[in-house]
Amino acid sequence: MGIFGDIGSFIMTPLYYAISVVLVGFHQLFSTFLDADGGASWALSIIGLTLVIRTALIPLFVKQIKSSRNMQLIQPKVKELQKKYGHDREKLAQETMKLYKDSGTNPFASCLPILLQMPIFLALFRLLDQAAHGKAHGVLTQKLALQFGEAELFGRIPISATFMKAGGDVGIMLLAAFLVIAMTATTFLTQRQLMSKNMPADALTGPYAQQQKMLLYVLPVVFAVGGVAFPIGVLFYWTTSNLWTMGQQFYVIRNNPAPGTPAAKAKADRDAARAKRHGVPVATEAVVEPEPERRVAPRQQPKKQSREKRKKSGGARPANKPTTPEGEQK
Repeated sequence: MGIFGDIGSFIMTPLYYAISVVLVGFHQLFSTFLDADGGASWALSIIGLTLVIRTALIPLFVKQIKSSRNMQLIQPKVKELQKKYGHDREKLAQETMKLYKDSGTNPFASCLPILLQMPIFLALFRLLDQAAHGKAHGVLTQKLALQFGEAELFGRIPISATFMKAGGDVGIMLLAAFLVIAMTATTFLTQRQLMSKNMPADALTGPYAQQQKMLLYVLPVVFAVGGVAFPIGVLFYWTTSNLWTMGQQFYVIRNNPAPGTPAAKAKADRDAARAKRHGVPVATEAVVEPEPERRVAPRQQPKKQSREKRKKSGGARPANKPTTPEGEQK
């Protein structure tokens, strides 16, 4: 157990310092016009910490969006590979990975923001939980740690309290339950927004779609079950993070949707309406009218003449008979 404790300390100690520096900085800022001992200044500091972390993760979010879009666009090719190599799983896996590599798609990129946030989330959880017992980490002094752990919202709800350890306090249970529901709802709506607006119809079937549908319902349940054990301060962090994700994703889907999706059609309609309001001609595909069918006149056959008529006409020379320069027939 000792070696695992050393590894955990090696990973978490830098996070304690990074988180506490940002947290204390925001607390000093909000303490200029709010009670330094109050829960409002510390709750706002947690929200400020969340915004800093999410801003730092924007490059990863962009990578996540690109990877998710590529995963959607290559689904028809994935289905072709499944039909072709469905009998050979090893070959199917090789060809699928080759397709991912050629298209620049990382199927695990969509998990990066969540995976990178988990250590930060755990560090904040332990920072707040141990501060409630007077233990300081990072740049938090003993005084600040006690202040952080004992800070109360509305003068009676500690931000270090949890739904499970509310001690029958209705106020704590109501606020914790509200934040758990908000955290769960924002997780569901963010995933639902992606599936309903930014996924083409052919990507709504197959393994990738099944994975997305599973996440749509599994993640909210996981957060709801785990949320009852999270301190209120940590619930503020995760709910704010979810709201950021939902807003950021809404902006990207609205302004840069994947081709062939309902969001792309909605953007095209908005662009056309905007162009119409400003009097800008909208580029439309030229309609090519088919050329009228040319009818070839039927070739008229020469009328048959009787032998007597041919004699009367002087025995006209047959057609297509070459003549000599003197005009005589050969």
